Amino acid sequence: MHEIITSFKKALNGLEEALGMKPTDIIRDASIQRFEFSVELAWKSTQKFLRTQNVECNSPKSCMKEAFKFGLIQDDPLWVQMMDDKNLTVHTYDEATAEKIYKRLPSYIPLLKKLLEAIQDGL
Repeated sequence: MHEIITSFKKALNGLEEALGMKPTDIIRDASIQRFEFSVELAWKSTQKFLRTQNVECNSPKSCMKEAFKFGLIQDDPLWVQMMDDKNLTVHTYDEATAEKIYKRLPSYIPLLKKLLEAIQDGL
């Protein structure tokens, strides 16, 4: 459990680091990749934590619904947008879409940090 939380924390720190750099195409692409890692580890960390609470979820969407019910995350439309953006980035090779998502990434950091804190506090 602690290993995935540590990975989530590292991925999130890496995302913040990339977003703090001067924007270039390479930084944008690296930030999007780090965003994908962070979201993937967020839901997997949530899944593992919820299992310790005898709550089962098997997909990112179901885990986020259970996280809301459990009180790990707040009802915020940014969660849906973040999950949609993550799904888009995995299959998007369109520079305009990548640029739009890149500009939204800073708004996701507080949500991911709050989730990480809630999981850590619950351990």
